[in-house]
Amino acid sequence: MAQAGTVFIRGFEGDWLQFVDCKITVDIRRRITREVKRGGEGDDLQDEGAESAVYTLEGNIGVSGYREVLAIFRSGEVWLLDPFTQDEIKVAFQSLHYEGDNGTYSFELIEDVI
Repeated sequence: MAQAGTVFIRGFEGDWLQFVDCKITVDIRRRITREVKRGGEGDDLQDEGAESAVYTLEGNIGVSGYREVLAIFRSGEVWLLDPFTQDEIKVAFQSLHYEGDNGTYSFELIEDVI
C-alpha cells in the first residue's frame, strides 16, 4: 500500500518533524520458519507469530530538513506517527538516502516492537 500524504517522525523526546507530500509504503511480513523434510513430502512451515513492519518514506526536502532528519537518525530512538492507523510507534532507521543536488530522499524505518 502506498499513499502520498503527511508523515511525522521525531527523535527521543524531540519535536515532531513533518513531511508533506511524502510517499509512504508499508511492508509487513510474518516470521515463518521453513524446514524441508528429507525423504518426506513438502515443507514443514511454522508460524512464529512475530510481525515485522518496514516503512519506506520518499519525497523531497531541503538541506536544512536533511540536517534535522540526520539528527533524528543519530538520536538512537525514533518515533513515527503511522499515517494509516494514527498510532505512535517506535521505529529504527534502517537506511537514509539523500540526494543533495535535487533534495530527493528515501528512508527505511523498521518497527521496533516494545
